[in-house]
Amino acid sequence: MTTMGIDPAQLSDEDLVRELRQLHATRSDTFFHGSDDALAMHTSRTNELESEYLRRVPDREVDPLRLREGARQR
Repeated sequence: MTTMGIDPAQLSDEDLVRELRQLHATRSDTFFHGSDDALAMHTSRTNELESEYLRRVPDREVDPLRLREGARQR
Protein backbone atom coordinates (compact mmCIF):
# COMPACT_ATOMS: atom_id res chain seq x y z
CA MET A 1 0.00 0.00 0.00
CA THR A 2 1.31 3.45 -0.86
CA THR A 3 0.75 6.18 1.66
CA MET A 4 0.52 9.90 1.23
CA GLY A 5 2.80 12.33 2.94
CA ILE A 6 6.46 13.07 3.24
CA ASP A 7 8.84 10.15 3.60
CA PRO A 8 9.25 9.81 7.38
CA ALA A 9 13.04 9.68 7.00
CA GLN A 10 12.89 13.21 5.55
CA LEU A 11 11.02 14.70 8.52
CA SER A 12 12.82 16.59 11.27
CA ASP A 13 12.58 15.05 14.72
CA GLU A 14 10.12 17.76 15.72
CA ASP A 15 7.92 17.17 12.66
CA LEU A 16 8.01 13.41 13.16
CA VAL A 17 6.78 13.72 16.75
CA ARG A 18 4.11 16.25 15.73
CA GLU A 19 2.84 13.92 12.98
CA LEU A 20 2.76 10.96 15.38
CA ARG A 21 0.84 12.93 17.99
CA GLN A 22 -1.69 14.01 15.35
CA LEU A 23 -2.19 10.48 14.09
CA HIS A 24 -2.63 9.12 17.60
CA ALA A 25 -5.13 11.91 18.37
CA THR A 26 -7.25 11.00 15.33
CA ARG A 27 -7.01 7.21 15.62
CA SER A 28 -10.32 6.48 17.36
CA ASP A 29 -12.31 8.73 15.02
CA THR A 30 -10.76 7.00 12.03
CA PHE A 31 -11.32 3.56 13.54
CA PHE A 32 -14.95 4.10 14.49
CA HIS A 33 -16.11 6.36 11.69
CA GLY A 34 -13.67 6.23 8.77
CA SER A 35 -14.07 4.22 5.61
CA ASP A 36 -12.09 1.00 5.18
CA ASP A 37 -9.68 2.87 2.90
CA ALA A 38 -9.23 5.68 5.44
CA LEU A 39 -8.52 3.18 8.21
CA ALA A 40 -6.03 1.27 6.07
CA MET A 41 -4.25 4.50 5.10
CA HIS A 42 -4.20 5.72 8.70
CA THR A 43 -2.76 2.40 9.90
CA SER A 44 -0.14 2.35 7.17
CA ARG A 45 1.00 5.91 7.82
CA THR A 46 1.09 5.33 11.58
CA ASN A 47 3.26 2.24 11.05
CA GLU A 48 5.64 4.21 8.82
CA LEU A 49 6.03 7.03 11.30
CA GLU A 50 6.30 4.77 14.36
CA SER A 51 8.95 2.65 12.64
CA GLU A 52 10.97 5.75 11.82
CA TYR A 53 10.67 7.03 15.39
CA LEU A 54 11.85 3.68 16.79
CA ARG A 55 14.74 3.67 14.32
CA ARG A 56 15.81 7.10 15.53
CA VAL A 57 15.18 6.54 19.24
CA PRO A 58 15.84 2.84 19.92
CA ASP A 59 16.61 3.53 23.59
CA ARG A 60 13.54 5.65 24.26
CA GLU A 61 12.50 6.05 27.87
CA VAL A 62 10.14 3.31 29.00
CA ASP A 63 7.92 4.03 32.00
CA PRO A 64 8.39 1.13 34.45
CA LEU A 65 4.69 1.30 35.30
CA ARG A 66 3.93 0.45 31.65
CA LEU A 67 5.71 -2.89 32.00
CA ARG A 68 4.03 -6.06 33.22
CA GLU A 69 5.85 -5.90 36.56
CA GLY A 70 4.77 -2.29 37.05
CA ALA A 71 1.17 -3.19 36.32
CA ARG A 72 1.31 -5.93 38.94
CA GLN A 73 2.56 -3.42 41.52
CA ARG A 74 -0.47 -1.21 40.92
